[in-house]
Amino acid sequence: MTTTEVATFCPLCVSRCGATATVEDGRLLALRPLPGHPTGGAICVKGKAAPEIVAHPDRLPHPLRRTAPKGAADPGWEPLGWDEALATIAARLTAIAAESGPEAVVFGSASPSTSAMSDSVDWLQRLRRAFGSPNLLTYMELCGWGRHLATTYTWGEPVPGAYLPDLDNAGCVLYWGYNPSVSRLAHATATTAALRRGAKLVVVDPRRAGLASKADQWLRVRPGTDAALALAITHVMIENGWYDTGFVERWTNASWQVRTDTGELLAPGTEPGDVPTRRVWDLIAEECARFAPEVAEQITGVPAAQITAVARLLWEARPLAFYTWSGLEQHSNATQTVRAIGQLYALTGCLDVPGGNVLFTPVPANPVDGAQLLPPGQRAKAIGVRERPLGPARFEFVTGEDFYKAALDGVPYRARALVNFGANLVMAHGDSARGRDALGALDFFVHTDLFLSPTAEQADIVLPATSAWEAEALRIGFETGQDAQATVQLRRPLVTPRGEARPDLRIIFDLAVALGLGEHFFGGDVEAAWRYQLAPSGVSLDELRAAPEGIRLPLETVHRKYEQRGFRTPSGVVELYSERLRAQGYPPLPTYDEPSIGPRSRPDLAARYPLILTCAKSLFFCETQHREIPSLRKSAPDPQVELHPETAAARGITAGDWVRLETPLGSVRARAKFNGNLDPGVVCGQHGWWQPASELGRPGYPAVGEGSANLNLVLSQGPSDPISGSSPLRASLCEIRPENGLSRREP
Repeated sequence: MTTTEVATFCPLCVSRCGATATVEDGRLLALRPLPGHPTGGAICVKGKAAPEIVAHPDRLPHPLRRTAPKGAADPGWEPLGWDEALATIAARLTAIAAESGPEAVVFGSASPSTSAMSDSVDWLQRLRRAFGSPNLLTYMELCGWGRHLATTYTWGEPVPGAYLPDLDNAGCVLYWGYNPSVSRLAHATATTAALRRGAKLVVVDPRRAGLASKADQWLRVRPGTDAALALAITHVMIENGWYDTGFVERWTNASWQVRTDTGELLAPGTEPGDVPTRRVWDLIAEECARFAPEVAEQITGVPAAQITAVARLLWEARPLAFYTWSGLEQHSNATQTVRAIGQLYALTGCLDVPGGNVLFTPVPANPVDGAQLLPPGQRAKAIGVRERPLGPARFEFVTGEDFYKAALDGVPYRARALVNFGANLVMAHGDSARGRDALGALDFFVHTDLFLSPTAEQADIVLPATSAWEAEALRIGFETGQDAQATVQLRRPLVTPRGEARPDLRIIFDLAVALGLGEHFFGGDVEAAWRYQLAPSGVSLDELRAAPEGIRLPLETVHRKYEQRGFRTPSGVVELYSERLRAQGYPPLPTYDEPSIGPRSRPDLAARYPLILTCAKSLFFCETQHREIPSLRKSAPDPQVELHPETAAARGITAGDWVRLETPLGSVRARAKFNGNLDPGVVCGQHGWWQPASELGRPGYPAVGEGSANLNLVLSQGPSDPISGSSPLRASLCEIRPENGLSRREP
């Protein structure tokens, strides 16, 4: 036997943890941390399960073609060769583009935050744009909008999506709707180190999960009311003078004047004439005063005294670093919520300062996403851009809601084909039954994956992908800090691919060549593409192959970059008052609206469904993936719904009982799990349940239909956020009842 230790990194989530792989005679045996790597301090349970993922018997070994009609109980899969598969795909996509325009072909991807698509998503963007499609379906409205795109309407850049928390130097860390213990282990370990050196921690979350147990302040906010809480904290800061006066006056538009008749924002030096005006700052103070702590307590459930204490802590413990995640993005008021938090953060003056949120110096590299390949006229055809001109479609991202409408109703035109890499749309978006129907309505659907999923079952052709550890991949920058951003690493294949599986990147390049787009893909030569990408860095592929642990460039962080170039907003300053939002009919200042499906907005539903339903990621699974992995499924054998013991007792429910979680859209099954830290009026469910764990005798659960455990089957895509189309998956209404006839022991 030959055993080797190989430096690598795990790409299963955004943490991208540096790892040491143990390989024996062509088999991956284990992953463990990689000391010295900037993200190599720990490996989560999902990363440790890599050997089981690689060796799982249900992996797809070769391309498959559907022989039965859509809707048939059995797709009638038959194998076909790669050459025929690629030729068929190219012919069908080319014909559809000729008949209906390339915009009728939608491209899709699993989220690069929770899958190995981070290795190749920029190249998929290049393929889409070279083909001429303005439509990428990748959950942006559910996971990314609040960190990356919505924040551009305040800062002009992604804050905190690109301006990351400087945890090594922060005096206080604020996590809002974000549990890094589940979502980004590198942040969790860095935060723990920060606490050891004396940093303070504030966590806003309906659940006391992960690092919330170590927080100096944990704010148990009612799901969907985060904007009211942010405005209340801001009010206390304004009232007490706890804000950076110099930054606010010089680098925001707080001192600008607004016409009281039209709401138009007047640039400094503009003479308003006889028209009355008010300062933006006065309007902000007035809006925030509507949410004084005593008022906000009634809305959010957070005690007024705690709101005041947190405002003081955020100010006095600066520099403040913060981060948010999908806990704020899956709401009907997502955009204004992140704007309200951005406004709060602007008052601290901590952007791009040591210990705040910093844009770390990146490794110089050539962009490869092909932004220049899509003509403006095609970009203007993005699905959903007419209805939400400032939403994800403005950036070429299609929401699930708009894709389903285009596929089923032909609005704004008919989406006829989908080229999808790993995204399990049926399970990940609300209203799963409509999602299944939308996929079934397509003329042609090609799906790439490791396993047959409920989404793949609707495809015409399924292509087998390698796991991350069977593929080579280039990573430029690891995001968590300056050392991480300065690191370049080439992940080498650890084991031979299973069957005929190919890496996602190889499939993208092969499709490009088959479609006649090889000129944009270096003739199909992946290594030539990487050399082009790396050229500005001065790092070569040979050097990277000789240093599998990665190469760290001597880059230094430059702080307060806005002092040299201004902010990348139209005005050059932080736009607390957004003229772009006002011009489209949206509130120009951060404001609060009740969740669209909540006890205050829908009292008619609340009478029948008295509990507030939220949901959260599981520690053991990457969204809808990995429930078939024995070591992970042992720790979470069945779907669960968390509820307060008092709530359970009132309904005759015992811990471990099978229950029915009911919403206005139907019901799903789950086991009751008690959580005494929850508000008694709040319950927390889990999405993503469908895979069987045959080794453990654990069942799979139907994605759609009676007996389903798929939470998204009974969650609605709307009423969605008017700006982004974000679905209210984390704040709706439900009831919990015992499931008659099922004992605690039955699966």
